[in-house]
Amino acid sequence: MSLQNYTSINDIDNLKKWIEKAREIKANPFNSNHLGKQKTLGLLFFNSSLRTRLSTQKAALNLGMNPIVMNVTGDAWGLEFEDGKIMNGSTAEHIKEAAAVVSQYCDIIAVRAFPSLTDKEKDESEYVINAFKKYASVPIINMESATEHPLQALTDAITIAEFTTKKRPKVVLSWAPHVKALPHAVANSFTQVMQKMSAEFIIVNPEGYNLDPNITKDTPIYHNQNEAFKDADFIYTKNWCAYEDYGKIVEVSENWMITKDKIGNAKFMHCLPVRRNVVVEDAVLDSANSIVIEQANNRTFAAQLVLKKLLENA
Repeated sequence: MSLQNYTSINDIDNLKKWIEKAREIKANPFNSNHLGKQKTLGLLFFNSSLRTRLSTQKAALNLGMNPIVMNVTGDAWGLEFEDGKIMNGSTAEHIKEAAAVVSQYCDIIAVRAFPSLTDKEKDESEYVINAFKKYASVPIINMESATEHPLQALTDAITIAEFTTKKRPKVVLSWAPHVKALPHAVANSFTQVMQKMSAEFIIVNPEGYNLDPNITKDTPIYHNQNEAFKDADFIYTKNWCAYEDYGKIVEVSENWMITKDKIGNAKFMHCLPVRRNVVVEDAVLDSANSIVIEQANNRTFAAQLVLKKLLENA
């Protein structure tokens, strides 16, 4: 199956083969630098970024592409996404024109846009990504949207495959505390990619913090960290706000911060940025158990694989 867009984990037709190809790219990142010659990648950011921005640019350069980066909310006209809107307010340009115009400048468009965390129905509609898919005439890449982060999840699968010593490792996704409400995108896409991977996968979170059941499906959900962490090979940690009481922070009495005592010999993973001594203690991040830097490095090769597939299909 040829790749038309990469906006969801569901766009991966064979995860095992994708991981193998990504690891081949990592071993020889400039092997296909002819593919992107005289091609332009447009990177549109509605939200801040460090790893996603730099790794996707790096991936494009490795393929010989020319990346153009734009902070949409700060540098562009306010965009309107609602059809039939009387645009007499703060928005000055409709996505219909914006997506069509950017498609003339760029051969591939990558978009990053976070949720409001106030309107669940609107966030789950993925109106930003879907509007670009509808009105652009070139492939679209999701660099994190309201409910999904497929580049990060592909990275995570590559990293686990790289570090595992077992055919079916035990992988735990653990909620951790944070000072503010955060989206579900990373947790959702990690769950989806683990459901495609050969792994014993479980989720652990406090009561009131279950993810969307349409995402978790039959994945076992625990509410006791110590129980969930027993014999774990990988512990992936991420905060997310409540789903049922959407966008809210539900009070939790137990201490869910990740500590060295809790994780034992498991490898520690996090998408970064991470708040030290809130989400995870220094003793974990600074230990040999932590593979967060190696994980971040793989962001380039996940993005490069996606770009390569789209360029090959052009």
